[in-house]
This record gives sequence, C-alpha cells and structure tokens, in this order.
Amino acid sequence: MSEVYRLAVIEDAERLLHVTYEAYVTIRELELSWPAANADLALIQENIKNNECYVLEVDGVIAATITLSKGEEVKAVTDFPFVKWFAVDPAYQGAGLGDKLLTWVEQTIIRDKVGAAAVTLATAEKHPWLLPMYERRSYERIHVFDFNNGDGPMHLLRKIVSPDLYENYLLEKSKQIV
Repeated sequence: MSEVYRLAVIEDAERLLHVTYEAYVTIRELELSWPAANADLALIQENIKNNECYVLEVDGVIAATITLSKGEEVKAVTDFPFVKWFAVDPAYQGAGLGDKLLTWVEQTIIRDKVGAAAVTLATAEKHPWLLPMYERRSYERIHVFDFNNGDGPMHLLRKIVSPDLYENYLLEKSKQIV
C-alpha cells in the first residue's frame, strides 16, 4: 500500500467533494451548519484555492483530507494556525488514515513548515464522538462559543506540537503584558 501526502489541486475537487460529503453524514444528521457538510463543487474548489488543503492518497486514491485555513476564523481568540474540513472517506475509516494525516499536518506542516508551537481546531459539543476523539489526541479545550445558529456550544481546541516553541511563545506573551 503506497501513501502520499500532498497539497490538493483543483483537479482533485470532485474526489474531495465525494470524500467530504460521505464523511460528514453525522454532521448533516445533527443539523450542524458546517460549510463542509453541504459543500458543492464550487465551495470545494474555493477551499483548495484559498487555503492549504492537504490530502492523503492511498494507492493513488484520495482517502482523507484536512485544510489549514488561511482565513481569520479564530484570530480574535488565538495566534495559532487553525485546521478545518477534516474528513476520511468511510471506505477507508478504521484504518488509521485520519490519524496519520492529522499527525503529518501537525508535525510536518504546523510545527516544521509554519513554525508554530500549537494548532487549533473547532468542533461541536453535541457531536457524539469528535470532542473525545480530539482529546485522546492531546487537544485541550481553550474556548467555548455559540453562534446562536442551532449548533449549540462549539469548542476551540488546541494541541501543542512543539513544547519548546510553546514555552517561548508564553515567555514572549508575558513580556507583552508587562
């Protein structure tokens, strides 16, 4: 089995639409208003163009995806990069591919390429298994917000990917307060 991690290109949009749509069934059932859950081809293409959309290919087929946002979704709350649109094709779920892709993005992209001490993501409290899954992966809740759109409480989570960089970050932040 060959595995390739890479940035998505516009030609991947149709496959990414399939992966995302199939992976977000529970999100739609919970009636969460997440853009990825009901994305059309144009929105997938926009995501590829405007962000860093990464994929994990298995034997030449995209099995999982995650996006490093270039937007301002959480800038008011945190300085750290924000990932979103994490999805694994149900045909590949249970094989650890989501874990592999998320780990690769945390280490290779967030820590090594971006040089960030931590990464953030958000999820809904009412989703039955996402919060515990991320917490098992060492993400910690740092902020709760509610957009009053029916989604209920949303949690911003953070994972420290470089303890040394994080210590330096805290030191610099403390100097700014003084």
